[in-house]
Amino acid sequence: MILSSFLLAISQMNDPRFRSVLWRGVGLTIALLVGLYAGVLWLIQILTAEPIILPGVGQITWLGDLLSWGSLGVMIVLSVFLMVPVASAITSLFLDEVAQAVEDKHFPDLPAMPSVGFFEGLRDTVSFLGLLIAANLLAFILYAALPYAAFFIFYALNGFLLGREYFQLAAMRRIGRADAKDLWKRHQGTIWLAGCLMAVPLSFPFINLLIPVLGAATFTHLFHRLNR
Repeated sequence: MILSSFLLAISQMNDPRFRSVLWRGVGLTIALLVGLYAGVLWLIQILTAEPIILPGVGQITWLGDLLSWGSLGVMIVLSVFLMVPVASAITSLFLDEVAQAVEDKHFPDLPAMPSVGFFEGLRDTVSFLGLLIAANLLAFILYAALPYAAFFIFYALNGFLLGREYFQLAAMRRIGRADAKDLWKRHQGTIWLAGCLMAVPLSFPFINLLIPVLGAATFTHLFHRLNR
């Protein structure tokens, strides 16, 4: 059931709607990170606008340049860790389109569903992003305490989070938030295992950016099978 849902999702990855969602998510993520860095540079300029004079040293003129180049290095490092969760969260704003594309192709007899409202999608996106980042930051403590189990912790944690998020996203479109949560509780093991499968590509740069689209498609198939 899980593998067949995954393979069906992969087979549809060339769908124009899939590609559209992917590029919008990645593009907005890059724009967000660039905007964040521009804001950091603006703040540095404000803080270093007045010359700093230290006793015995004199006026320091290079502090602004040091902070600017240092902030660039910090942003590059942070972007490596933030790119995937931020792209996942932003892309989730458009994943309703992915689910609809799957249903149009594989479940054409289903009645049409209204699109998820922007603010409702934004609320779920912010909630998921916060949970994803917080959980992975806390996981670093476990990585340090249990270095030999870091591999399993990473996949188990992200598998759980991805599975729950994308399954409920697919299910809520058809049966509502409360029933989607109940269905998730009844099939937690299967959904968690499917989420772990989604977490595997997280280890591969660039391929990991496909996770939101691939996950939404896979769990749309999985939802319809579990809901029968």
